[in-house]
Amino acid sequence: MAEYFYQGRNAEGRQVEGQLEAASQSALLQLLRRQSIIATRIEPVAKPTSRNIDVSALLGRYTQRKAKVSIDELIMFCRQMYALSRSGIPLMRAINGLSDATRSPRLGEVLSDVARILTQGSPLSTAFRSHPDVFNDLFIAMIRMGESTGRLDTAFQQLVSHLELEKDTRKRIASATRYPIIVVAAISLAMVVINFMVIPAFAGVFAKLGADLPIPTRILMTSSDIMISTWPYLLGLIVLGVYAFKRWKKTPQGALTWDRQILRFPLMGGIYERIALGRFARPFAMMLEAGVPLLQALGVASRTVGNKYIGKGIEGMMSGIERGESLQATASASGLFNPLILQMIAVGEETGNVGGLLVDIADFYDQEVEYDLKRLAEAIEPILLLFMGMMVLVLALGVFLPMWDLGSAFG
Repeated sequence: MAEYFYQGRNAEGRQVEGQLEAASQSALLQLLRRQSIIATRIEPVAKPTSRNIDVSALLGRYTQRKAKVSIDELIMFCRQMYALSRSGIPLMRAINGLSDATRSPRLGEVLSDVARILTQGSPLSTAFRSHPDVFNDLFIAMIRMGESTGRLDTAFQQLVSHLELEKDTRKRIASATRYPIIVVAAISLAMVVINFMVIPAFAGVFAKLGADLPIPTRILMTSSDIMISTWPYLLGLIVLGVYAFKRWKKTPQGALTWDRQILRFPLMGGIYERIALGRFARPFAMMLEAGVPLLQALGVASRTVGNKYIGKGIEGMMSGIERGESLQATASASGLFNPLILQMIAVGEETGNVGGLLVDIADFYDQEVEYDLKRLAEAIEPILLLFMGMMVLVLALGVFLPMWDLGSAFG
């Protein structure tokens, strides 16, 4: 009996792994099949000959499992699949070729498993569904429609356009928020340096004067003493708070509450809302034009917006459509769209061109987001300057008032 390490997917599509003893790999596959597990990776476990632990091997295996496929790698994969499928290259040959040629170990491993599933007679959309961490619901829905219509190349072409727009949106958000983040980080670092190095140096000088200190100076000295004496506890409290917040945000109720509060943030809340609605409108239009049924398209699009609260509101539209209501009526009842967008949806239903008008809606939201992001730096800059000015004022009063009093005494 030999011991094997395995990775695979259970009946619910979740990734599982472990170690089992079996007479051979074939026997192991049969054992896993009885447990409704589809194996994606099997490796024999060497019996230890010493107590030395191969840390580098363990770290490499862990890193490979945790690595994610970037959006750039997905765009390149879709571009290559579009060119290969348009050229008439057999699907198995295309997937195997890209699996060997990709520079991403994680993507190569995923494509190898996709090729293995294809050899069992499953369609490409089913093979992609076994890796939900790489291919989302929209990706799988578009591939399924490409398979049913015989236009797989068109499906990959539309996915390229969608992923490039998503990448551009992320870059614009990162560019708009980079300056405020740098300024806030610099201010926080300056406060730490001042409290740990500058104020204690002045505190020794002021203590030798033996005079009553002004209120701003006493406030600064007290805050510095608190930070110096309790900084390990403050640091631990911050780390614990960040960890607890991340755990809470991963829960369904926590994610829903947090995404709802994000939309109420000053300056940024409206931008996040328009980004989410743009992410809904464009994929929704793509699926409608590709022939995806309305309810299925709504269900998939609700999971692509990146905001649980807005996604829940879009899912609520499905119940209205199931009752026979129009798309415009359910969109109005959701409270997510402004009157202009609702009017465009109504015109699209009357003319039978809902998909085309949804593309116009997505373009409208993209233009609004681009304009808001350009104004974001202009709106945040005065706030940051005011905050820095107040900090400098407090420091100046706390440090220089005693010096002025000392100069007056000498005079």
